[in-house]
Amino acid sequence: MPLEVLVRRPETTTARPTPLLFVHGAWHGAWCWDVFFMPYFASKGYACYALSLRGHGKSDNDKSLRWTGIRDYVADVAHVTAQIEAETGVSPVVIGHSMGGYVVQKFLEKHTTPAAVLLASIPSGGILPFVFRMTRHYPMQMLKILTQMRGYPLVATPELAKKHFFSDEVTLEKVNEYHKQIQDESFLITLEASMLNLPRPGKVRAKNIPMLVIGAV
Repeated sequence: MPLEVLVRRPETTTARPTPLLFVHGAWHGAWCWDVFFMPYFASKGYACYALSLRGHGKSDNDKSLRWTGIRDYVADVAHVTAQIEAETGVSPVVIGHSMGGYVVQKFLEKHTTPAAVLLASIPSGGILPFVFRMTRHYPMQMLKILTQMRGYPLVATPELAKKHFFSDEVTLEKVNEYHKQIQDESFLITLEASMLNLPRPGKVRAKNIPMLVIGAV
């Protein structure tokens, strides 16, 4: 099944030995990494790759996105890491944001990488507190998610997307540009990240994989 993978080659005369693989969060695709992160790290000598998980961006999907789950997303990351290792001879550092961090945590339960980075990741305890908070602040949108069994209602307008993803300094005009690429998200992944298939950090800890965790409040 074809998966979209964006690539930026090192822009320095001396390339870093370890490539980077970026894994996007919910409602996004590989495109979100190619705005700032990939150009920056390519300028520092890293080979940069970003995949669109199945059903996202320009990646195909062999089932309904609604019932695409964490096993599917983990399989996508495993497939692309194997491709990168075959191409470069080195397994990449895997970097995941938000839902992508959840995917990376589940990926590391059965696979290894030289290192991993979690950026504002879904925590190992899951997203139930987030679900309750969103239900309190956005009851109609959350009701639509439940009745329609799809994730899009929470980001359906540029105004909603700005509240969830962007700082006050970002203009609504710029948000409108990005919102054109924001898309639906799996309903199953919401259930799994809430309680049905939470990360098991003990399995990852036992592998002694170096990990950088970055969050904010």
